[in-house]
Amino acid sequence: MTNVQPDKPEAASALAPFHHAAFAVLWTATVIGNTGTYMRDVASAWLVADLSASPGAVALIQAAGTLPIFLLALPAGVLADILDRRKLLIAMQAVLLAVSFVLTLFAWRGLLTVEILLGLTLVGGTAAAIAGPAWQSMVPDLVPRAQLRNAIALNSVGINVSRSIGPAIGGLLLGTLGAAFAYAADLATYLFVIGALLWWKRPPSENHQLPEHFLGAFRAGLRYTRSSRELHIVLLRAGIYFVFASATWALLPLVARDLLEGGASFYGLLLGSVGAGAIGGASVLPRLRSRFSSDAILLSSAVLTAGAMALLSASPPQWVAIAGLFLLGSAWIAALTVLNGVAQAVLPNWVRGRALAVYLTVFNGAMTFGSILWGITAEAAGLTQTLLIAAAGLLISAAFMHRLKLPLGEDDLTASHHWPEPIVAETVDHQQGPVLVLIEYTVAHEDRIEFLRLLRLHSEARRRDGARLWGVTEDAAEPDQIVEWFFVESWAEHLRQHERASHADAEIQGKLLSHHRGPGRPVVRHLMTIPAKFSGGIHG
Repeated sequence: MTNVQPDKPEAASALAPFHHAAFAVLWTATVIGNTGTYMRDVASAWLVADLSASPGAVALIQAAGTLPIFLLALPAGVLADILDRRKLLIAMQAVLLAVSFVLTLFAWRGLLTVEILLGLTLVGGTAAAIAGPAWQSMVPDLVPRAQLRNAIALNSVGINVSRSIGPAIGGLLLGTLGAAFAYAADLATYLFVIGALLWWKRPPSENHQLPEHFLGAFRAGLRYTRSSRELHIVLLRAGIYFVFASATWALLPLVARDLLEGGASFYGLLLGSVGAGAIGGASVLPRLRSRFSSDAILLSSAVLTAGAMALLSASPPQWVAIAGLFLLGSAWIAALTVLNGVAQAVLPNWVRGRALAVYLTVFNGAMTFGSILWGITAEAAGLTQTLLIAAAGLLISAAFMHRLKLPLGEDDLTASHHWPEPIVAETVDHQQGPVLVLIEYTVAHEDRIEFLRLLRLHSEARRRDGARLWGVTEDAAEPDQIVEWFFVESWAEHLRQHERASHADAEIQGKLLSHHRGPGRPVVRHLMTIPAKFSGGIHG
């Protein structure tokens, strides 16, 4: 079956991705699966609050779910890029099903303790960590590129549909039938998700002659992340925002019980209000994006989130707290969608899983660190002061970071295949390396400054796509002769550079070549390390 249809006029609609059956089915499956996850999380958080009065213990159950994502997201991203994402997701859903089965059994027998809950939450978090990059990076397999941002926004809506109904159902089941029923309902949702993944037939991927292996792919992902300034901006903005915004999530069970004097069902209602607010916020977000910049939306989100935390610190009437958390949900979905959308937009497909894994690492690292930080702070200063401190920190940091603008993410990062095939005398072993690539330009004196500016701009693409070292030199006897050079770890990795070069890179390279005054195209040389068996011991 064909999962992704050609672009149609309805592509401009926010709901256009639902015209693709694979997206609609898997979106529905993730909503059901995430609903079960929120039901499980509500039950676990409330049970920990019942089993221990310590704010630190309550915060730890939040951290146990996010810490594995912080630690494992990048290896998981590598797996998402080099393995069949569908099979990987099915395996992880089976692990999550097993976790919920054990929780159901232990809750039914009355055997759950704080330690057991933390351990099982950690196992579940590990499976979710491995599945997360695969879920996110498969979106381009489901919809055309023109609908990618709408699909990302709908995925965020789906998560928050789950957030709105999952906690409410979980709180209701927990309060009326007990934790075992809440866990059993979660268990049933994984069966539906596995069924949807078995139904989906992933489009055949390109038949690459240069498949990546785990360690090489891992290094390539780190190299890309280290060299992409646009991604750095997204990661920095996300990390600082979520460290402060995590205070609400880390402490909400205690806020519901101690500041708002509610029970398990009321806690579920509060989380449901957050989810409902997120759905409402997502419905107006396309209009906001058409009128305001991503930076303005993110700043407004920080203001609303800080206001909601300050409101909760004042122990308002329960209905006021519900209304405040509705606004917080709207702000939360705005921040998540903006940051995730920009992260997706600045990434090419070949490294999408790995780079999104870095984004998830930062996001969950911020949430984990924030959960622990605010738990410790609440132990020392109390809930009210902690919420006020987090709110003030969020406002100050958001105002400061507003000056560092998010990238627009409008470049065409699809492969252009504009590099000519390298000229070699005979077949080169793919593992031979390192390779030194020299590109010789002739540049007139009056063009030199602009050429060097473009060349240094282009160096970012060289580093992202495989270069370990990069530099530019001139001929001392003929200053018009400028040589760009870079090292690549192997011949295979250099061939991958040819595959990875994008249309955006081609545009910059075209401007570079317009300054070349030599006959024909610049001369490109590939200098190979001589294999040790032929070097006569030179390499010792």
